[in-house]
Amino acid sequence: MTQPDDETLLRHSFEVAKRAQADGCHPFGATLAGPDGAVLMEQGNGFLPDHDMTGHAERILASRASIKYGSAFLADCTLYSSAEPCAMCAGAIYWSGIGRVVYGMSEHDLKAITGNHAENPTLDLPCRTVFAAGQRMVEVVGPLLAEEARALHEGAWV
Repeated sequence: MTQPDDETLLRHSFEVAKRAQADGCHPFGATLAGPDGAVLMEQGNGFLPDHDMTGHAERILASRASIKYGSAFLADCTLYSSAEPCAMCAGAIYWSGIGRVVYGMSEHDLKAITGNHAENPTLDLPCRTVFAAGQRMVEVVGPLLAEEARALHEGAWV
């Protein structure tokens, strides 16, 4: 269910994605908000400088959050992502203990934009499907503000 600050915090992840792109990375961003809605951490795409194909913003953020906060606290936190977490990122979110995800553009729409781009061979697998295979619930809201999220990718995958 959408909460009052979801759009504001999701747009924060869009700004993180814009900064990642300005730094030469792919236009993806993630934000972790605590139970009170305060921003706890943010992460842009981490493909560069090492060309790390697993350097997705959500995966890195989930790892950092798991180390810093632990799963008991993270169960009441929300990860905001400019695009739907892929299967790898959904797995990291699940294992970290984050209890809620809000995303902008769907993985299906991202695949339509990126095609078979070598730097983003998108998996068209909804994060809800990954989370449903788990033993604990992860609430998912999205797509939300999908057109704004989609605009982040204009000209990025040529």
